Order: sequence, then C-alpha cells, then structure tokens
Amino acid sequence: MPPSTTSYPTLIKPPPPSAHKSPIEDVLELTHLEDINPNLFTNTRPLWHPPGARGIYGGAAIAQCLAAAQRTVPAGFLVHSMHCYFVLNGNSEIPIIYHVEHVREGRSFATRTVQARQRGKPIFTTTISFMREGSGGSKTVEHAATMPLGIAAPVGESDDDMFRGKASPFVSQRVEIGNNDSPHAHEKRTRQWIKAKGRISEEGGHEAHLSAMAYMSDSYFIGTVARVHRLWRYSTSSVSSNKKEEGGGGKMGITPEVIKKLKAMDDATLKRMEGMDSDVIEQLKSLDIGADGEVVFKEKRPEIGMMVSLDHTIYFHSPKDFRADEWLFSECDSPWSGDGRGLVHQRIYRRDGLLVATCVQEGVVRLRQDAPKL
Repeated sequence: MPPSTTSYPTLIKPPPPSAHKSPIEDVLELTHLEDINPNLFTNTRPLWHPPGARGIYGGAAIAQCLAAAQRTVPAGFLVHSMHCYFVLNGNSEIPIIYHVEHVREGRSFATRTVQARQRGKPIFTTTISFMREGSGGSKTVEHAATMPLGIAAPVGESDDDMFRGKASPFVSQRVEIGNNDSPHAHEKRTRQWIKAKGRISEEGGHEAHLSAMAYMSDSYFIGTVARVHRLWRYSTSSVSSNKKEEGGGGKMGITPEVIKKLKAMDDATLKRMEGMDSDVIEQLKSLDIGADGEVVFKEKRPEIGMMVSLDHTIYFHSPKDFRADEWLFSECDSPWSGDGRGLVHQRIYRRDGLLVATCVQEGVVRLRQDAPKL
C-alpha cells in the first residue's frame, strides 16, 4: 500500500537532506508531477511557518514559483522580472501544488504565470518574464544606482538565528539605519547583509541562486515601515502564552526565554541581529516578565496590530552575475504609508557594489487599536 500522506505535510514523503547541496536548495526543492501534468510541481519538503505569522514564509512561495517556471523555459532564457500577489495564507501542514501556464513563447521574451494552490484554492499567483540572454544587442544604454559608502562589513556567519532558529537556510546581519535621526520616515534607509548558508551546488546552476535570492528578498521587507516609524513589532500575546498568536498578524513572537537571552547580550551583538534597531534595543532593556508570564512595559509605544504582504515585485538586473551564498547587501526605504498600507522599495547589491536586483512590496500595516471603552 502507498504511504499515508497524513504523517507529513507534503504530497510525497520528503527525502533525507542532501549531503552535497546547501540548506536553501533543500528548502526550495520541487517535485515534478509530470506523470499527471508536465506543468505541475509540488514542494518536496515542509515549508516554514514563522512564529506569529498568518501563514508560511512568503519568500518560499515566491522562490518555488520561480523555480517551477525556470524549469519550463528553453535554455538561454533568463528571468528579468516577476510580479506576485499574496492571495491567501499558506498552510504549512498542507502540500502546495504549483501550476505553470505558458503565456508566451517569443524569440526574445517568454512569459509564464504560476499559481500556487492548496485545497483547490489559489494562495499565491505570479507572472514571470524571461529574456533570451544577449538579445539586447551589442550596443546598449546602461546605468545603475550605486551602493552606499561606508557600510560596515558583515561579521562571520552564525548557525543560530534567535528568531528563525537553526533550521533557517539563510543568515542576515543588520546594519545601522541610514538617516535614522530624520523626522521624516521616507528619508530613512534600513540595511542588512544577507546570504544563503553553506555552498550552493554546481548542479543547481544560476537558477538556484536566483531562487535563493527571491526567497531571501522577502526577509523583513514590509517590516521596513515598522522600523522607520519605530513601532513595537513583536507579539506580546505569544510572549505570555508561548504559543502562536491566534490569527497571526505578521508579528514576530518572542518567548520569555528569548527575551532573557536578548537582554543578556551586548549592544554590538544585538545591533547585528535582524530587526534589532537602537530603539527596539532600548525598549527591550526596559521589558520585564511578570510572575504570571505577562510582559511588563515600562514605556509604551505604538504597536503593530497586523502586518502582512499584499504583493511583491522583483526586477533581476544581472541574473548570472552573483552568488546567493555570498554576502549581498540590501537597502530598503518606504516612500509612503497610509490607510492601513505601506510601500517599500529594496535594492540588492553584490558586495563589490554591483546592483543585482530591485524589489517593491506593498503590504497591510495596521496599528493595534485601543479597546473600545464600555
């Protein structure tokens, strides 16, 4: 009899981790359901559900849709853009089916749409455009934004992430916010170094690096709005209950144990951690855990009530000129927020300053509202 699919959240029992591949290659591995339909794929391994989030990590859907589409285009076609919409929360306990539709087969461009479905309903959809390598001609017009000067270099690589855990396939190190003293949120620049763990295999080719960067591009992207407004963005209910917050909300949950570890760290270490800005560190130091396990705030500040991504766009500028397992520099700014939404721009550079991708994301950013008075 075939194995039961109720004992693991994938369509087919996941294989053991690969000995010759990087962790991110395992995380993004797809199973081709070609006996059913040559354009159908599914996640080979379980997907990550971040603490406090409403569903799976959005970068996984982005990256696996790209990986599926890349397997359907002719050799020599490179992705140059993808436009994504998050439709419903992805459930990490249910397999995802990715359906690739061939929209266009041109001499210079090819277009694919990919829909991710669970229980027959679309949870994520994207349109991806590919361009034949070198089809722009020998004469081209060229310019590129330059990477900021004086950025502190990344320091080593830790296997443990306080919020993602040791199983995270990538690492990041925060850099001080640019223009943080500005009274205008749109003038601030949030920055981080990011890279895939380990070494991406030669077998994966440039496609694996593109999928890996797509995965990492969603790392604390819409959270830029919370950072430039100095909002408290950690789930307090998950601190007291040590459980995933009901309904999610897109906020990171912190247990009492994690708070104790953070409070014991020095400022230099904290400042390299994702999301640990100076104002958050200051507030963290003032937190106490009461005898009943509740958080005690000595200083209240506006708090995120809901923060989830709505759409995500990536423009790939140099698809074969970077490695996702080497440090990449990300800089984000938010030109606008209002009416419960926020917009963020992101530029991703190679360590030597080459601009390799530009990303845009809009998301829901709602403050926790005061309880109505009786």
